[in-house]
Amino acid sequence: MNPGTPPSTALNAADGSGVGPLPTLPASSFLDCSRYARWLRQSRPPVAFQEASAGVVPERWLQQIWRHQRLQRDALHLSDGRRLQVLHPGFWNREPGPDFRGAVLQFEDSPPVSGDVEIDRIESGWRSHRHAGNPAYSRVILHVVWKTAPTPREPPLLALEPHLDTHLAELSGWLEDEAPGLLPASVPGKCSRPLATIPIHTSVDLLEQAAMLRLHRKATEFGIRARHTGWEAALWEGLMGGLGYRHNVWPMRRLAELLHPARPMVSGADTDSLVIGWEARLLGVAGMLSEPGRHSPDSAHLRILWDAWWHERTAWAGHILPGSVWKRAGVRPANHPQRRLALAARWLARGKMAEHLTDWLKADLAPSVGAGELRSILEPMEAGESFWKWHWTLRSPRCSQPQPLLGDGRVTDLAVNVILPWLLARALAGQNRTLTSEIERRYFAWPAAEENAVLRKIRQRLMGNTGRHLPRRAALQQGLMRISADFCEPSGALCTGCTFPELVTAVQPG
Repeated sequence: MNPGTPPSTALNAADGSGVGPLPTLPASSFLDCSRYARWLRQSRPPVAFQEASAGVVPERWLQQIWRHQRLQRDALHLSDGRRLQVLHPGFWNREPGPDFRGAVLQFEDSPPVSGDVEIDRIESGWRSHRHAGNPAYSRVILHVVWKTAPTPREPPLLALEPHLDTHLAELSGWLEDEAPGLLPASVPGKCSRPLATIPIHTSVDLLEQAAMLRLHRKATEFGIRARHTGWEAALWEGLMGGLGYRHNVWPMRRLAELLHPARPMVSGADTDSLVIGWEARLLGVAGMLSEPGRHSPDSAHLRILWDAWWHERTAWAGHILPGSVWKRAGVRPANHPQRRLALAARWLARGKMAEHLTDWLKADLAPSVGAGELRSILEPMEAGESFWKWHWTLRSPRCSQPQPLLGDGRVTDLAVNVILPWLLARALAGQNRTLTSEIERRYFAWPAAEENAVLRKIRQRLMGNTGRHLPRRAALQQGLMRISADFCEPSGALCTGCTFPELVTAVQPG
């Protein structure tokens, strides 16, 4: 097996949802979003775009394309023809200096290197902006532009235009709607007062409309990704990215590109052997499987994994991720990437994740839904004593209480951000109105997840200290995030030019 072989072609589902041109998103059969959509049109000028004028793409768009890697990541080539793998795009820098700090890139089959990435509209920006010779740009390892001629450059040059994951005309809507900026300070915004005066059911209605648009936008992105990878691979990348949480999304997505259900494990037929094989391969390629020491505590499981990995490590040597792509500081023990990869190994060992989720969607569930219905799919039961039930990491001491590999909060996050949008993308592609309606029903019935720091900040911004208690539903949390991205982030901490407060003020009770 060649570890670098591209994934297999797209799945062709019997329900007619094979990969193809995406249909225009229909008006939802579950909720009328016309008010919120009209507000969005009023709040910003229409995107003036023509394919022929692609040479004037704004630099902020290029930054967001790179930041979110809206690229065909398995087919990147520099201007000199060399292959490029983005192991981590780096961290967006809003201060003077390169646009992204701490990126990890791999050129051809050379060892990965870490450095900065500078983004300009045109390649002459490197000279005209006087980056050459500027010590602040001495660690730049990649210059990213919109388009360029095929010629060697120093630093290496990447053109985004030929590598987009969809046409710019389609991507422009996402760039205006979904590419987030800096979150404003956690002080009440100007909209918090009018939101406190309208009836609570009107606030809920606005949040639901925003949430519906967020759900359909995510579904659109899954459909676009499935054009290149197939439905199963698109789902797998989404699930792995979700396991990465905020800190480790990109290395998890990279592992999903290398190791996924289309590349089965050659191992014994029993489930335990498959779990060990996948766990060893995932942790090994992640760069987290070092040879156990003679006196390491609790090393029995590590030795089992090492015995499985050392047979394969030579074949995967060119793909092993460097330690610098992983962020461990500030990560809760339950979110440690080793635990997340242990869970992913169980998904791979059991297989047929797409089929299980499709069956779950078609099952006759009670009117209310929640994490319990998905737990049996996302956290398979194991026979016997599991190492990960009692340890946070490979070398951590034994916990005093057993710990689940996946809590209800993470199940909810995966459901509303990955699973339901992916299922919706397939239903829309297959023009299946019945499944579309059922997916939306489950989305709006799903109980709320635990609020994290980002969501608390958004709630404070929009709702202030009014003491209003919204229903505990995940969709309303999603609506808050969508409103923040649409109105708060473009307006800054002082709500400069934001039209949302006056739009809310104009709402008539009813």
